[in-house]
Amino acid sequence: MAALTTLTRRRFGQLALGAGAATLLSRHAFAQVPADTPLHGLSVFGDLKYGPDYTHFDYADLDAPSGGQINFAVANWTLNQSPITFDTLNTFVLKGNAPPRMEYLYNGLMTGAMDEPDSVYCALAESVTLSEDRRRFTFVLRPEARFSTGEQVTAEDVVFSYETFKAAGHPSLQVALKNLDSVTANADGSVTLAMNDRQSYPDALSTLSFAILPASYFADRDFASVSSEIIPGSGPYEVGAYEFGRFIEYRKRDDYWAKDLPFARGLDHFDTLRIDFFRDRQPALEAFKKGLITFREEFTTKDWATEYTFPAVQRGEVVRSEIPGEKRPRFQCWALNQRRERFADPRVRRAINMCFDFEWTNENILFGLRIHSDSPFQQSEFVAEGTPSEAELKLLEPLRGQIPDEVFGEVWVQPVSDGSGRDREILREAIRLFSEAGWTRSGGRLVNEAGEPFRLEFVTRGAEQQRVYSKFFETLRTIGLDASIRLVDEAQYQDRLNRFDFDMVLAAFSLGATPSKESLTLFFGSDSRDRMGGYNYPGMASEAVDSLIDTIGAATSREELVTGMRALDRVLRWRLDWLPNITAPGHFVAYWDMFGRGPLKPDYAWPVERLWWFDEEKAKALGKA
Repeated sequence: MAALTTLTRRRFGQLALGAGAATLLSRHAFAQVPADTPLHGLSVFGDLKYGPDYTHFDYADLDAPSGGQINFAVANWTLNQSPITFDTLNTFVLKGNAPPRMEYLYNGLMTGAMDEPDSVYCALAESVTLSEDRRRFTFVLRPEARFSTGEQVTAEDVVFSYETFKAAGHPSLQVALKNLDSVTANADGSVTLAMNDRQSYPDALSTLSFAILPASYFADRDFASVSSEIIPGSGPYEVGAYEFGRFIEYRKRDDYWAKDLPFARGLDHFDTLRIDFFRDRQPALEAFKKGLITFREEFTTKDWATEYTFPAVQRGEVVRSEIPGEKRPRFQCWALNQRRERFADPRVRRAINMCFDFEWTNENILFGLRIHSDSPFQQSEFVAEGTPSEAELKLLEPLRGQIPDEVFGEVWVQPVSDGSGRDREILREAIRLFSEAGWTRSGGRLVNEAGEPFRLEFVTRGAEQQRVYSKFFETLRTIGLDASIRLVDEAQYQDRLNRFDFDMVLAAFSLGATPSKESLTLFFGSDSRDRMGGYNYPGMASEAVDSLIDTIGAATSREELVTGMRALDRVLRWRLDWLPNITAPGHFVAYWDMFGRGPLKPDYAWPVERLWWFDEEKAKALGKA
């Protein structure tokens, strides 16, 4: 399979307890995080791996050389970014397509650690002080913090950035900041973010790494209109050479103010990060074979199985490697748009899912390299198993009657076919479910009482998806659906996603290791159903799901979080708003043998361009130094 829409880097994350009880429990659970005391870091559940005197993160490499260049194919992106083309350098708005990794131009008040699931450490901020109710965060800024223009980062810049993102930023930023009450520049140069009483502590922490932009830059510019200009930042890289739609280079700043600070030491070794843009998969692969791209993660099983036998691989100049995945949910699901009435019945969604013969597809098309996902949280600790635990039942029982009765029994799992490509028993069950939902066969077609045919159009921007799912759509047509695949270009695809103008799409996201209320709401919450540019592609709206998300947002321990997530997983899997599809067991990567890397791979993120380095001796051996 080819890479899909991916959301990364951002970790957005009292029905059963009642509001008062939740507040009391929070104070007890977070007692180890002192109020009104300057701190170097914060954690959702109070525990930090790195103490106040830490010198660097464990996965950083202080002895790695600096220099050289990596030309890499991006595996993930965020906000309005696209790996196919770009026409804007403003990544903070919905409009346009920005190049991936623009975030490397910017620092936030705090930054996450790649080997912890729920912590943030001071970056632009020297320290952070919490109020007793943990809704106000006061930051003392580092006096040495500078934008690439040489200007000092000030409290006014923080105020401008948060107020602007809340009012006019990308929908993901607006959702995350909806409970931000105020941002105040204090007389002593510090800045205070104040959240309202609807903001949970985990959700608040998820906003503290947002980029800080220079307010002075926008004195005579409209934030939403800036496109071809580079918004200055305070991060380790700046934009070098670029050509819209073709390539961009990020150049490491020699004057980066934080290069010797603990949160930045031993990272970002390459002098230049280059991304080339290809509208089609094959030209990108050919560019890798020629050495124009030097690192590539492969998402297409056919290519991984058949294309990586070219001479450079045989000579050992190109290395193939399978890298274990991170400890975070792998989300790849179909969305059937319930804003269109024919997809609102869960029996219809279940029947459509049953027509996908994964066993045949994996054997005949995917070279046995994929896993059939049961859950939107696949390969994480949030995947429910068997029947609900006692702790899960405490959350689910108050929702009885609002959620499918099946939730209280064995968790839903994918049907397993006989691998023939047309399992008659499964297809008979699919037809029965359609019939129960009011769709019967007439003249070889599925029609409703008015005689209207059941139409299903799968909108995609990837020709590879046409190949992989062609058998699936053939099966749908066999049982009577007017089913088709429509391949559209990147701009039309993104526009239709933003406006929810589709029957069915396939989406993949990288969810956080500690999901927050806001991040879950983006995908599953009623509040996001009609938010243009949001990620609730199915258009689901359920008070029961909303209440479970509230419970997860109020979790005060990892144990409570996992229990809440597993309860939510059970409900989502029996509702099938999102239809879990397929996933890979890890990373399939290939690279020209000109890089060095440390022995430790972080558990929760793996940005090769920040962790690896250019090995000059290896590059000389390849003639690439």
